[in-house]
Amino acid sequence: MKNLNIMLVGVGGQGTLLASRVLGAVAMKESYDVKVSEVHGMSQRGGSVVTYVKFGDKVYSPLIEKGEADIIIAFEKLEALRWFDYLKEGGKMLVNEQKINPMPVITGKAKYPERILEKLKSVFKNTVSIDALSIAKQCGNIKTVNMVLIGLMAKSTDIEKSIWMDTIRDTVPQKLVDVNLRAFEAGYCAG
Repeated sequence: MKNLNIMLVGVGGQGTLLASRVLGAVAMKESYDVKVSEVHGMSQRGGSVVTYVKFGDKVYSPLIEKGEADIIIAFEKLEALRWFDYLKEGGKMLVNEQKINPMPVITGKAKYPERILEKLKSVFKNTVSIDALSIAKQCGNIKTVNMVLIGLMAKSTDIEKSIWMDTIRDTVPQKLVDVNLRAFEAGYCAG
């Protein structure tokens, strides 16, 4: 397998780090070389969070440069717009349609950009957007947006669904396994 470069971008508190742990653990179960790098902005204050997950036969660096990401999983629309130049030509952008106002918008110093999804889809034909927040809410916990998006991405891989589900069981706290599996399944079916 060629190396697969995945970026997870979102806002602090959305579960990007747990999602990256699930991705890394799935790749390890499949016997791939795996590198994960977490870049925290002001994550605890609602700032941007970026995680790189790379896996394949041999991975030398955890970092992904502009134009190298095979997949970007964006937990929020503005974060998708902020990081889209890291996606390679022919790459896939998975976007949660959720809008979270950053501090400059909250304080009135900036405006939230309009028509983000239309802009992304005009540049990247392989852009898929879903309302992961509503799906997570229907599954029983809005904090499972991350597993909805992981399910959406998992559907487009060659890795068996059971491996993803076993990894979620092994990774999330026991009391949250069922709701996370429901969210994963909902995202998988949305794909």
